[in-house]
Amino acid sequence: MRRFSLALLALSLGCGVALADRYLAVSNTAMSITGDVEFDDYGITFANGEGLVFSTLLGDQFIVDGQRVPASVYEIADPADPELENGNRLCGNGEVTYLAAWMSGEGMTTIAVFTGDDPPSSDADMCASYLYEDAG
Repeated sequence: MRRFSLALLALSLGCGVALADRYLAVSNTAMSITGDVEFDDYGITFANGEGLVFSTLLGDQFIVDGQRVPASVYEIADPADPELENGNRLCGNGEVTYLAAWMSGEGMTTIAVFTGDDPPSSDADMCASYLYEDAG
């Protein structure tokens, strides 16, 4: 949750620069599709420079495997399914409209992407998920 605190601190101090944290791809899907990412409350940038900009933070909780966890759920400003590493797409079956991120262990973050018109409330409807280690 450090990334969110740093972004809020920057805003409260009047800094105009977003403080994105770097995350190292850990899962096979993250390594082969997104590569390492930079992520903050404003958007996500993938290893090849493609990115998604967030329009709204919709929630701070999410249901993962039937359990409510602290998370950030974002609406994507301009839905897209960008071409990433090795010609792969982030979702592969439609434009990404929402993204959720949550801590999934000590120093680990899961990012899930969703298509559709309705904001997700759980991981049940994700089109893909990616696991990262906080690069600190």
